[in-house]
Amino acid sequence: MGKVSIHEPNSLFLAYIMHPYHLMLGLNSFLKKKSGPLTSELLLRPNDFGLGRLPKNLETTATASSICGFCSTGCQLKIHFKGGKAIGLTPSPNYPVNLGMACPKGWEALSVLDSPDRATSPLLRGEDISWQEAAESFTTEFKKIQEKHGKESVAFISTGQIATEEMAFLGSFAKFGMGVKHGDGNTRQCMATSVVAYKQAFGFDAPPYTYADLEESDVVLLIGSNLAIAHPILYQRLARNKRNPEIIAIDPRATETTQIATDHFAIKPKGDLYLLYALAHCLIRDDSINHDFLEKHTEGFKEFAKFVADYSPDVTREKTGIARRRVEALAKLITDPSKRVSMWWTMGVNQSHEGVRTAQAIINLCLMTGNIGKPGTGPNSITGQCNAMGSRLFSNTTNLLGGHDFGNPDHRAKISKILEVPEDSIPTEASWTYDQIINGIESGHIKGLWIIATNPAHSWINQSHFTKLRENLEFLVVQDMYANTETARIADLVLPAASWGEKNGTFINSERRIGTLKQVKKAPGKALSDFRIFQLLAQTWGVGDLFEKWTDPESVFGLLQKLSADQACDITGINGYQDLDKSGGIQWPKTSESCQQERRLFEDGKFYTPSGKAKFLFEPPTPLPEPTSKEYPFTLLTGRGTSAQWHTQSRTQNSSVLRKLYPSALLLDINPDDAAVRGIQNHVALTISSRRASITAFAHVTTSIKPGEVYLPMHEPQVNRLTFPSFDPYSRQPSYKACAVQIRKLVGKETSLESLSP
Repeated sequence: MGKVSIHEPNSLFLAYIMHPYHLMLGLNSFLKKKSGPLTSELLLRPNDFGLGRLPKNLETTATASSICGFCSTGCQLKIHFKGGKAIGLTPSPNYPVNLGMACPKGWEALSVLDSPDRATSPLLRGEDISWQEAAESFTTEFKKIQEKHGKESVAFISTGQIATEEMAFLGSFAKFGMGVKHGDGNTRQCMATSVVAYKQAFGFDAPPYTYADLEESDVVLLIGSNLAIAHPILYQRLARNKRNPEIIAIDPRATETTQIATDHFAIKPKGDLYLLYALAHCLIRDDSINHDFLEKHTEGFKEFAKFVADYSPDVTREKTGIARRRVEALAKLITDPSKRVSMWWTMGVNQSHEGVRTAQAIINLCLMTGNIGKPGTGPNSITGQCNAMGSRLFSNTTNLLGGHDFGNPDHRAKISKILEVPEDSIPTEASWTYDQIINGIESGHIKGLWIIATNPAHSWINQSHFTKLRENLEFLVVQDMYANTETARIADLVLPAASWGEKNGTFINSERRIGTLKQVKKAPGKALSDFRIFQLLAQTWGVGDLFEKWTDPESVFGLLQKLSADQACDITGINGYQDLDKSGGIQWPKTSESCQQERRLFEDGKFYTPSGKAKFLFEPPTPLPEPTSKEYPFTLLTGRGTSAQWHTQSRTQNSSVLRKLYPSALLLDINPDDAAVRGIQNHVALTISSRRASITAFAHVTTSIKPGEVYLPMHEPQVNRLTFPSFDPYSRQPSYKACAVQIRKLVGKETSLESLSP
């Protein structure tokens, strides 16, 4: 046999080295090798920053902490650096929110920043331009529209995804500088219901709890909340509860959360208000109420008691699907004086045609039992977007900065003095809400629209309606981190924005905790932070002098502190960003350095109403805006698909890891009985039609959904073509969760999920 070259192996050589004996010999030699580049890389050695022993190639030289930019939970992440470059992250072990935990989105927070889909240069009708050209185009086109149609003909729609200081800058520049009256946030889509409910009942938008209450409750009611999927870290906080709590899940579907519940109330869609009134009825009937608390700290109870006298469990059963004995058992459970009871809700309540009154019905139960202001209690809303609470307080949209009122002359004078802006530049009434702005586009009142870090061409209810309205706009500007969102693709001007991890500022989470976000990477290409973009646009518009003191996010935070003085959200006691970092985030209010870092509201029974008492609010339930019919016999429910998906997926779909954690095809959950009647097998292709559109999906036959109901995840862009545009009358929040549809088998070439497999 001739000489064998290892560069050109022949079959005999391969057979030799692959023989089990030689293979093992070579493996042992490899494993016992003491030197060489691979050995050096794999050798474990001590490391700093709490990471224990790591291979050399993973050693870090520094860390920085930052609040995660995905959801309202507000976890803190530690970003690890090597050679000045962010190379990975871990959840902060001692931060009081996540306690060393992170969800899949949090673990992938850095990876989505490197997507090739990033917006890296300003685009004017698809052509690269400079930032100066972009600012001049923005100014010229919007001023032209205002001169032609009036100041109010330009509007903006912002987000809960930018820093608090950026929200304040946007709202101040738009309203005090550009003369724009109408601007709202896409937080309207996730938490407006809770805002209004708290304001009306408590006198201020004030979620009263801390996350620790999940661990300190004896009874936990989850109402319209798939906590395990939508808020995995809070689900883990609940799992840490050592009090062996009763967990009651009220949800039409059997979800991941109902599987760990001690009891699941599979309520009929939008039957929540009837059930809550029935519970109140039982509490009053059985005299299981806290008379002392009601007398001292509430008003309107007598009227409420008279109202719910007509809502017995027998009367409400048809609307709820819940038997009397179960309602009475639940009423007994939540009135047990030895138990701490907390009630939590999310989008299943908020995104409803009567969400405000449903949230207030939850509040009413807590007031009746005195389950508020104490550990493990409270009517507790969990919102969706990372900085929705910052938007609620400081976006300057439907509320004047700091929770003030546009219609209050004293409030306008205060804002004018602190910000040094002319008082007559401050609007005397609140903005139109999101849906009213959309209607304004349809009616021709709005001709120019500026969209910041949101994607309404995907997410707005009855999606096709928004897309059609694009034709009514003379100029559309989109400011986002990605240039390929559904909305960015139809924009005249695209402004490339830095994302989380590429800028500084603060977020405020669902429990009112303020935390800092840090720049740990440089934004790609020409992308700028939203803060810097607002500075540039203000200068080009000619109002840069109004914002001379707005030099950086921390300087603006100082202004927000002054604006918050004497408000329920007073944060004058925070000593800058350093204080937030040192303290592990701080819950508002914080009025002095001595007060505690974490607190529940209303411990003293005093509320923010003129009387100092909480109000009972109620009215009769209303029918579903779009009931089922013979032609459309199914109620379509929507919700979060997996913990790896987030909103319109503009970010999560840019992570190869997250994409592997959710289905690659759109699946419709349908009950086996409904499937059998229609000859539908698992994974067969379907057409789902509403009165507005038809889409295709694949059948997922499952008992998690009841007969007569079907379910789709909200993240896929086509789903909102189906939804019916109804809105809560008080919050103007869209009702995404229920509309009427029909289901048919798709007849065609690709009729099953398997047929699409390679």
